[in-house]
Amino acid sequence: MSLVLARADYLPSDAMPVAVADRAPQPSFPPHRHEFYEIVIVWRGNGLHVLNDRPWPVTCGDIFYIKDSDCHSYESVNDLVLDNIIYCPERFKLGLDWSQLLPMDDPDHPACWRLTTRGMAMARNVIAQLEQESRKSDLLSLQLTEALFLQLALILRRYRYAVDRAYEQPEGEQLDLLMAAIQADSEAPFDLTQFCQHSNLSERALKQLFRQQTGMTISHYVRQLQLCRAKYLLRCSDCLIGQVAARCGFDDSNYFSVVFTRETGMTPSAWRQRFEQAGKAAMKTA
Repeated sequence: MSLVLARADYLPSDAMPVAVADRAPQPSFPPHRHEFYEIVIVWRGNGLHVLNDRPWPVTCGDIFYIKDSDCHSYESVNDLVLDNIIYCPERFKLGLDWSQLLPMDDPDHPACWRLTTRGMAMARNVIAQLEQESRKSDLLSLQLTEALFLQLALILRRYRYAVDRAYEQPEGEQLDLLMAAIQADSEAPFDLTQFCQHSNLSERALKQLFRQQTGMTISHYVRQLQLCRAKYLLRCSDCLIGQVAARCGFDDSNYFSVVFTRETGMTPSAWRQRFEQAGKAAMKTA
């Protein structure tokens, strides 16, 4: 049974609609739910974010919109720094249609987004102001907090792009272009040299920038994406092991099994069986 985090422990008063929880660093944290909604923005480092049993590799620029019904956790963290923007929609007073800005109750909305480098810089400034105002309790601070939250929501709406759907590619910044290219097609091996030639970028400089911003190499990040997709397919689909390997960018299913076992400590078959057994046990107790 997952933990439930209470709104009274994070919001300073019953009237305050928003609070900022600074996680620098974010440690590993067990599965939990909230009595509130949350926007997660990752600033630095890397780790594994498990949202409703689906693993997502996370690093700087990743955004998650977490509903009060969602269950999530953090694993395998490495210098992971993030902000949790906590909010209670029922406390908003501006009378806006927040569903146009925040995917609060849309089951078809992408779970994970990325924020461009420009968007990160703008969001960071607003969050700093939001953190200060949300600690106060006077009427003006309540109103200013909601106005700042609206500004943040607009920035995220303008500068975000989805990582698991065919949305428009971001423009300009090297890291944004690289991330979008890596995540565009997880079934095809990513060719860094070809990407750099096509984008007229220095491969060496891009490798250094990526490591500086994320704390890992490009190849490590690509492998994380492959393995997270494999874990999801093994749990949620009937694909054969060879089909899973192919859909995750592995040409050889035997090599896929070796890599998967080395990284997780379990064979792909054992990973799948673990969740099948858990599902049968849940059905018996229902």
